Amino acid sequence: MPSTREIRRRIRSVKNLSQITRAMEMVSASKMRRAQRNVLATRPYSDRMLDLMGELTARIVGPRTGTLLEVRQPIRAVGIVVITPDRGLAGSLVSNVLRRTGRFILEQREQDRGVKVLTIGKKGRDFLVRNGQALTAEVTKLGDYPSLADTLGIATNLINGFLDGSYDEAYVVYSQFVNTLTQRPVVKRLIPVDPPTEPAEKMNDYNYEPDQQDVLRELLPRFVEVQLYQAVLESIASEHSARMVAMRNATDNAKELGRELTLTYNKTRQSNITKEVTEIASGAAALEEMR
Repeated sequence: MPSTREIRRRIRSVKNLSQITRAMEMVSASKMRRAQRNVLATRPYSDRMLDLMGELTARIVGPRTGTLLEVRQPIRAVGIVVITPDRGLAGSLVSNVLRRTGRFILEQREQDRGVKVLTIGKKGRDFLVRNGQALTAEVTKLGDYPSLADTLGIATNLINGFLDGSYDEAYVVYSQFVNTLTQRPVVKRLIPVDPPTEPAEKMNDYNYEPDQQDVLRELLPRFVEVQLYQAVLESIASEHSARMVAMRNATDNAKELGRELTLTYNKTRQSNITKEVTEIASGAAALEEMR
């Protein structure tokens, strides 16, 4: 059985650990609220852009070759953007995204498709490099509140790669923010763009300048950029939510361990006191007999 001194040392260590995890939980909660606001603020813009593209593609009848709407067959090469946090301590969030990424890459290779990987975040980059996956591009240290300009490099790489034939399709793998307790790993196709097919009676009668073709041609790259940026924001909100929950669980576990150690300390101390009293009583009895 450990000594009381060792138990006291462990109790102090557990208390210090619980204070650290509690502070990390509060920091993550603060960052999570702002990240959630950013996600919710960008969703209406992304949804409205998707609606506008649905209206334009429904009106325009013509060849889509050479645009981001072109569907190619057969598919020889696939580009994939993997979005992960730069830091850990976020529960199973990182492992879920990486597991989904690995499964997607294996599925593509089973169909004899080349895979070119671009990463956003250190965790995904380190995992793929350790497993021998060559990276086409990488971005790290975006921070907790990135701007659209911070993700334009990866988006431009995807767009140019598709137009010059390096990719036949492009996907993004990220953690979709559902709520504070739920973050879902998602694989989403970015290119070719798949606009919604909206019924004609629901379409608005807009006049486009200079014309519908030019507007759609300029809108498609912007749409891909916004979709990738939205995925980054979703991933950041998911990261802070998962970290807050993980730190809360760690704090609760540390407190529970502290209570168990305190109980063990009291039992050990009581046992030692009882043993010492017994030894004193035995010694006193022995002295009485000697007299």
